[in-house]
Amino acid sequence: MNYSIFASESVASGHPDKICDQISDAVLDEAIKNYPKSRVAVETLVTTNRVVLAGEVTCPKPIEFEKIARGIIKDLGYTKDEYNFTDRSDIKVFVHEQSGDIAQGVDSGGAGDQGMMFGYAVNETPELMPLPIALAHKLVAKLDELRETEILPYLRPDGKSEVCVIYEKGKPVAVDHVVFAAPHNPDAKKEQIRTDLFKLAVLPILETYKIPAISLDKLILNGTGRWEIGGPASDTGVTGRKIVVDTYGGMARIGGGCFSGKDPTKVDRSAAYAARFLAKNIVAAGLAERCEVQLAYVIGYSDPIARAVETFGTEKKGLKEIEDFAWSLLDLSTKGIVEGLNLLQPIYRNTARYGHFGRNEFPWEKIVVLN
Repeated sequence: MNYSIFASESVASGHPDKICDQISDAVLDEAIKNYPKSRVAVETLVTTNRVVLAGEVTCPKPIEFEKIARGIIKDLGYTKDEYNFTDRSDIKVFVHEQSGDIAQGVDSGGAGDQGMMFGYAVNETPELMPLPIALAHKLVAKLDELRETEILPYLRPDGKSEVCVIYEKGKPVAVDHVVFAAPHNPDAKKEQIRTDLFKLAVLPILETYKIPAISLDKLILNGTGRWEIGGPASDTGVTGRKIVVDTYGGMARIGGGCFSGKDPTKVDRSAAYAARFLAKNIVAAGLAERCEVQLAYVIGYSDPIARAVETFGTEKKGLKEIEDFAWSLLDLSTKGIVEGLNLLQPIYRNTARYGHFGRNEFPWEKIVVLN
């Protein structure tokens, strides 16, 4: 880590891309509830007063796509006509069954696609995530909380955060700037919003991570001056466009595919979770301070065609010992990952906001205790 300053961003649960991710993953959750071995690859698009779902679902029970979408949109606070996008907006569904050519490879235990996946961990935070993305996620989660609980009733759905962290000798030491983008009611004053977010979000979260407090002038709010209408009426959203937000905030490499809307036979998702599981356990075991794990798969093939560990010179043991430890933790075949991490559960809507990693509610975040 040679950067002297590093910035990462996150987005609120009502961001247009995250609306799409949550709808796609809510469809996956419903399919898994109906039949755990359902095959799902669903994309969602949202724009002004319109939602489109498309993709493939193979499930023995019917899924109420429109009902699921409307429920998510309502949950996220899009209920007022002035947003030009609500739970009453027009919804079109274009979903069919999975291709037979793909199914024949996946049914026999093979991967549902080709590609490379990366997992990462670093001892900068208790959750073993990079500090910039950890802070960014916590800030937008707090932004959502302040809106949902009406502590700040002028806030509207949507929002972003960005955090610039200062590093010295590869270690985070301070925050340089925090950025919020937050839509609000027309009568709300920018300086009041800025002061409220500084006191209620920025300072408490920096304190939680034992980071020195910043001054109010280091908080930037709504760089264009005002932001009254957020959501799909201002910015079209699509499933899978926030893969850097979903992963490590740019601190680590990422694979070629997104996660949301895909069942665990798609290694874009499941193998990325496996790689994080391995990297986190390497760091948690004290074998390295920073670790990245790469896996690569071919559609229809069960086992990875490549696997590797990078510790960036922070290793405490020999690389062979670290690799042996990693590969002993989990069967890296597609079936082995799905079963070993217990991935056939309806847990995926919650992954689609505030990042897929660094949250102990998910099985790939488990730290293995060895005898």
